Amino acid sequence: MTPAERERLLVRILDALSDPRSAMAEGRPHQKAKGQAIDMLTLHFGSTGRVIYLAEELAVLYPGEDVFVPDILAVLDVPQPEDDLRMAWVVADEGRGLSLVLEVLHQGDRNKDLVVNVERYARLRIPEYFVYDRLRQQVHGYRLPAPDAQRYQRIVPQRGRYSSAVLGLDLAVSGGKLRFFYGMAELFGSADLIDRLQGMMDDLETRAEQAQAQAEQAQAQAEQAQAQAEQAQAQAEQAQAQAEQATNGLREALLAALLMRQLPVPEEARSRVLSCHEPATLQRWLLRAMSASSLDEVFSA
Repeated sequence: MTPAERERLLVRILDALSDPRSAMAEGRPHQKAKGQAIDMLTLHFGSTGRVIYLAEELAVLYPGEDVFVPDILAVLDVPQPEDDLRMAWVVADEGRGLSLVLEVLHQGDRNKDLVVNVERYARLRIPEYFVYDRLRQQVHGYRLPAPDAQRYQRIVPQRGRYSSAVLGLDLAVSGGKLRFFYGMAELFGSADLIDRLQGMMDDLETRAEQAQAQAEQAQAQAEQAQAQAEQAQAQAEQAQAQAEQATNGLREALLAALLMRQLPVPEEARSRVLSCHEPATLQRWLLRAMSASSLDEVFSA
């Protein structure tokens, strides 16, 4: 292309972009739907490594045709540059035409998107053309039946999904939005992923708080069990002390009874009484001491 031809081309592109009919905005819903679609597709193909060029509102020029500016275009086997300096997709320069066009229809010209573009894109042999009718929450899909065909066939939805051979994805309306599906998996955009990550973080934080609360509860229960064990130990020691005190009382009562009966209590007998730790035996000896006439009667088996 000569410099003069390129200059004329740029003039045509600028004229097309400055055309009030082309520049007429369809409002925020239209812009948002386009942005979400290009975002989901960019994330998907970036993660799968598939080579495909995606652009939003990029002027397109086919030889001998007027410039047009589709909402979203895709070209297979063309890398997506990080810093895209293209001002337009010039088929003569690129050496290939578009592989797919996606238009978002909200308050715009329905005849242009659903009639004129269907004929035009088929004549330009763009393999697939989709229209997301946001106002009516519908998808319209068109595909060339053969590479040399110039008339589209409608894509018949399967369970509400429109299959795109170019993208390797299905398109459908779900939850009031245009959605893309890779097999059974739904694609998510940046905002969706951020929301999901935030939800996961919130869930993890909630679980951490629950685990902390459970740990604190377990600690409190352990401390309570320890306190109960210590209390039980103290009660056992108290009972042991009381039992020992009662046993000592029986020993003292037995020795006092022997003294009252004026029965001699040699050191051997005293040691036997003081070394006895069985309350029942001491009680038996005490009862005998009340009437026995000798130590043998008291300590007899």
